[in-house]
Amino acid sequence: MKGTILLVGLGPGDPTGLTGLAREALERADVLGGYDGYLDLVRPLFPDKETFSTPMRGELERCRTALALAAEGRTVALVCSGDAGVYGMAAPLLELAGETPEADIQVIPGVTAALSGAALLGAPLGHDFCVVSLSDLLTPWEVIVRRLRSAVLGDFVLCLYNPASHKRRDHLRRACNILLEAGRAPETPCGWARNIGREGQDQGVLSLEELRSFPADMFTTVFVGSSATRRLGERLLTPRGYRT
Repeated sequence: MKGTILLVGLGPGDPTGLTGLAREALERADVLGGYDGYLDLVRPLFPDKETFSTPMRGELERCRTALALAAEGRTVALVCSGDAGVYGMAAPLLELAGETPEADIQVIPGVTAALSGAALLGAPLGHDFCVVSLSDLLTPWEVIVRRLRSAVLGDFVLCLYNPASHKRRDHLRRACNILLEAGRAPETPCGWARNIGREGQDQGVLSLEELRSFPADMFTTVFVGSSATRRLGERLLTPRGYRT
């Protein structure tokens, strides 16, 4: 009997950030799987459920375990933060499953950091925007550079995921320099949000020039405004163009 894999995006972290569909999927699952840090967010809600985990970079092993359990006819919820389809587990699982999956695979949407972080800052994503990860673990840095320059050419608001880590301390500074060289103004309004929906949540606004030296970490999401973005006190607004 073919089982089911539910790819569940947990949102920013706090249980109140779970969508109704995500909570329903977690309740329906026989087994919860994921990285320990993400499982810890939902274990208190379902203390009696069976769980399995792999280390931070054990994504493929995690997917194979989920597929094996589903092949036994079980219902597995594979969890990740934010949305499973945005830098999440949906892509590697579907790639491994191929055209003849061993399970009924369902992607359950969650609230990604671009949306939850933007909500803290006002309306930075009020018009066209793009999302770029600054992690070069899986994407060559030259590809990231090309995408950053293209965002400036198109005058998109930018949401930057993975702006820094212990091994990538200067990636945000390098990205800011690329944006400035490509023509984005030093005074461009920018914002950041850290630990969204979790203990220690914080956010702030600053200029692109100031962002160059901002101490971001792996729990930070960064927003770089377009030519239309304005700072309203401690909020950001990218107007859609309505007459006011």
